[in-house]
Amino acid sequence: MRKKSNTPNRSFKVADQIQRDLTELIARELKDPRVGMVTIQAVEVTPDYAHAKVFFSLLNGDPKACTEGLNQAAGFLRSGLFKRLHIHTVPTLHFLFDQTTEKAADMNALIARAVASRAKED
Repeated sequence: MRKKSNTPNRSFKVADQIQRDLTELIARELKDPRVGMVTIQAVEVTPDYAHAKVFFSLLNGDPKACTEGLNQAAGFLRSGLFKRLHIHTVPTLHFLFDQTTEKAADMNALIARAVASRAKED
């Protein structure tokens, strides 16, 4: 019987560690005024660890400007990760604004309106 590879599990661990380290690096060391209160929602790493998609949400500010600021700081953040992570290849970072929380809030508002209008009809 062949032993199952641990590569997918390792990929998740690396992505999780990148998420934690990026959260700290952005909060403590990034001074770009375009980058506000950022929450890293998820990190997806390619199998060869060459690239990582970093999904973030924003408490306040302009998502487009924040995305530009983060992507411009990607090299700086990558070098910070290089000092923290003990892996051979630190991925190139690609920041993407995650609209999931906004969409969820919109859906909750729609549901609340539907429930309220149904209550008025009864």
